[in-house]
Amino acid sequence: MTGTPNGAGWRGRLHIGYRRDGERTIAHDRHEGPLRVLQPLYPEGPGICQHVLVHPPGGLVGGDTLELALELGAGSHAVLTTPGATRFYRSSGAAATQQVSARVAEGARLEWLPLETIAYRGCLAHNRLRFELAPGAEMLGWDLLALGLPAADQDFDGHGFIEQQLEWPGVWLERGRIAASDTTLRRSPLGLDGQCVLATLWWASGTPMDTARREALLDSARATFTEHPALAARCGATALDARLVVARVLADRVEPAFLLWRALRERWRSLGWGLAGEAPRIWRT
Repeated sequence: MTGTPNGAGWRGRLHIGYRRDGERTIAHDRHEGPLRVLQPLYPEGPGICQHVLVHPPGGLVGGDTLELALELGAGSHAVLTTPGATRFYRSSGAAATQQVSARVAEGARLEWLPLETIAYRGCLAHNRLRFELAPGAEMLGWDLLALGLPAADQDFDGHGFIEQQLEWPGVWLERGRIAASDTTLRRSPLGLDGQCVLATLWWASGTPMDTARREALLDSARATFTEHPALAARCGATALDARLVVARVLADRVEPAFLLWRALRERWRSLGWGLAGEAPRIWRT
């Protein structure tokens, strides 16, 4: 199905369902409008389905809405990423919204690994992720937010805002609004300290982890931080709940934060699932 633009902007919807069929994770998708998924890849074997999400228009402007729904059946394993950044462009009117929701069944694993979200000067943006994990389900995910285009001398200033929300109902809720005009938040040492990239990576388990497993994840994160000295002073990791470990970093560019998260993802993947850190192929193109 193909959507059409109107006065309210583009609306794109994509639903992907994953199920385990013997040794293989099978995917079925339905879309409406300009949000698609490429053919599944299985570089790690039939049990792990890698998917690349694509949005041909290349970004969101005022009034655009993208909705992605993921349903992972019992025992399935899906890895999702994007070929490029999600871009919220300048808007002179309505806000643009990206909404991602995921439901992960018992014994399933989800890796949510999109490339960065860029908030352009003057954007009006809502970026939301909500996930639910059944007992025995697990998720490894990240969020990388870049404010403006500092390499092109385009700061995130003037007017505009981006609102970020990460939610695991009943366990974790983070909601933050960064206004371009809020120089205190963006410049203060108690805020972003002049950094334009803020990134979060998490390991979530539908069943509470024992202390030894949580501490192993935390120790692994801290060891990884020391191997990236340029960022080490702006990193941190904590166990917010017996079911959740979260790492964070502030940076002045996307690339160092992305490389740090790649390294930590490899370690957590090995530690938690006994898997190698196979990177999605799209990252090498």
